[in-house]
Amino acid sequence: MRKNRELRAAARSQLRGAWLAAVLVTLVFCVIIGASSFVVVGPWILGGPLVLGFIGYYMKKARGQPVNLENLFDGFKLFGTSFLLYLLQCIFIALWSCLLIIPGIVKSFSYSMAFFILRDNPGIGASEAITRSRKMMVGYKGKLFFLCLSFTGWGILCCLTFGIGFLWLIPYITLSIANFYEDLKKN
Repeated sequence: MRKNRELRAAARSQLRGAWLAAVLVTLVFCVIIGASSFVVVGPWILGGPLVLGFIGYYMKKARGQPVNLENLFDGFKLFGTSFLLYLLQCIFIALWSCLLIIPGIVKSFSYSMAFFILRDNPGIGASEAITRSRKMMVGYKGKLFFLCLSFTGWGILCCLTFGIGFLWLIPYITLSIANFYEDLKKN
């Protein structure tokens, strides 16, 4: 498995010449989620399919496949499963967080590959995606934690831009995690 700095370098390389498209996908994703929040249940209904499409876009990018803005909406082909996966993840992480914050964080890393797994295996159910993610992440939660932690400095800088910098940081992080998934899947 590649080191975290190699995963980040691969993401930068894959984004070279494609930053504008990645920023556009991120902007559309954020605008739709933000606009749907005006309806109380909007993010709950649209969250799963949009996250699945967003993850799918970056998985294709990590694999060197052609991508376009429409890939963001591919998650709606699995609306029921992606909706249920999103709902179950939120419920499980919230329940684990009730014990203390740390168990919730640990479980969020355990479940972090569920949408990647669902994207690769559209025939499985939401609970099966969570179970496979939990098993896949045994021994790798710390590595993913440190990968995410390595973006902290960039996150602070993005806050100084009143959040606009996140339009560039989110694709960088997501593609790094997609590369992490690809390596993890090979192991």
